[in-house]
Amino acid sequence: MCHGLDGQSKLPQAPNLAGQVKNYLVEQMKAFHDGVRKNEMMSQIAPSLSEADEADLAVYYAAIEVTIGKIPGDYSAIRYG
Repeated sequence: MCHGLDGQSKLPQAPNLAGQVKNYLVEQMKAFHDGVRKNEMMSQIAPSLSEADEADLAVYYAAIEVTIGKIPGDYSAIRYG
């Protein structure tokens, strides 16, 4: 699965879906399903999804909590002097 079970992309060209807004995900999957939005991989997968599948996937990915740790190279919390 390109987006991973954890919603973290496994491919550089696939976006992370974890924590994304449910309605946004549904609209994007509908756009792929209807051919309004095109992507080589999604254009093959989306037409086989039912509306219920799209809603289920959107709820699943939207429910994944995203936490942000320390950003590598971020030294803003270091106090000098």
